[in-house]
Amino acid sequence: MLLSLALVFLCGMALGGIFQKLKLPSLLGMLLTGILLGPYVLNLLDPTILNISTDLRQIALIIILTRAGLNLDINDLKRVGRPAILMCFVPACFEIVGMLIFAPMFLGITRLEAAIMGTVIAAVSPAVIVPKMLKLMESDYGKSKSIPQMIMAGASVDDVFVIVLFTAVTGLAKGDNITPMSFLSIPTSIVFGLLGGIVTGLFLALLFSKLRIRDSGKVIIILSISFLLVTVEHSLTDVIGFSGLLAVMAMGATLQQRKHEVSKRLSGKFSKLWVCAEVLLFVLVGATVNISYALKAGLTAVALIFCVLVFRMVGVFACLIKTSLNKKERIFTALAYMPKATVQAAIGGLPLAMGLACGDIVLTVAVLSILITAPLGAALVDATYRKLLDKGGSAGV
Repeated sequence: MLLSLALVFLCGMALGGIFQKLKLPSLLGMLLTGILLGPYVLNLLDPTILNISTDLRQIALIIILTRAGLNLDINDLKRVGRPAILMCFVPACFEIVGMLIFAPMFLGITRLEAAIMGTVIAAVSPAVIVPKMLKLMESDYGKSKSIPQMIMAGASVDDVFVIVLFTAVTGLAKGDNITPMSFLSIPTSIVFGLLGGIVTGLFLALLFSKLRIRDSGKVIIILSISFLLVTVEHSLTDVIGFSGLLAVMAMGATLQQRKHEVSKRLSGKFSKLWVCAEVLLFVLVGATVNISYALKAGLTAVALIFCVLVFRMVGVFACLIKTSLNKKERIFTALAYMPKATVQAAIGGLPLAMGLACGDIVLTVAVLSILITAPLGAALVDATYRKLLDKGGSAGV
């Protein structure tokens, strides 16, 4: 495993650096590293590291969402209001509708299979989006209208919504009984996740006030509690849901409100952790990509992905109706809400593992969506934010 870790970090950083020099997103180099080192090309990674790949990727996601929470000013989010809430589910719904319309036409699958594919593809990737939005916040782009905060918040809840829908439609495909009560886990996941994160954040703020703890010790405590919150999510089933990742972000945001100076220092610590976690996350996501599936699908699947992306963008524009955002800012928001990676890598292979007939094609489209949208979305954000967003100004509407 030590050799595998050395290859992951050295090759991932090297290729990421090369792509950055070429004015391309570094994550594209990391994804390519994973593809090359993974079991479907050179097969240089130890099976042990692949077996714990999901856990390692989740740790990386926890790190970036904690950092996001520590930088998320709740007052800015309140000023955004309605659009931030709508961004949590409307674009995903539009994309799923697009998949229901076009997937049967393009791929010859049933509507139910198209629904399964839609719920796999519709989730955006916080791992791609959040670092980009944090960079904008640090450089004051979009600050006057809290655009990065709105996008970050929507991306964190969007995944909860889509994964619950995925569980429901795969249950239908397996012949399970799905009742209206099955969808109750969507609001309960969000509500209990937020409450759990806020209570935990208040407890940590009190703890850090009462006890003298070094910042490095605080980071260890926050990470350990974050792991516990995500574990709670996995232990709850049926109608009572709990979003551990949303709780992690809410915990960070609560700390930001209660202990502002401490949260700024801790955010710097998590930024350093992210340097390592980012490489690990995207290389391991790349290692899940089966190139033979992607090549087998051909241009039809690629055309399908772009068609449903148009639906997603229309959904984003619908969320921004009657807001103070101008045309350029709305276009930027739609572009920034495009990347997919972590959720598709996590659940793209589940229909195949379940023995569903659509398993192969769902996995293929999931793989292609990562390869197309993660680098494309990241590149578009980097290329357009200076042109489409205003710099500076006080937060407000």
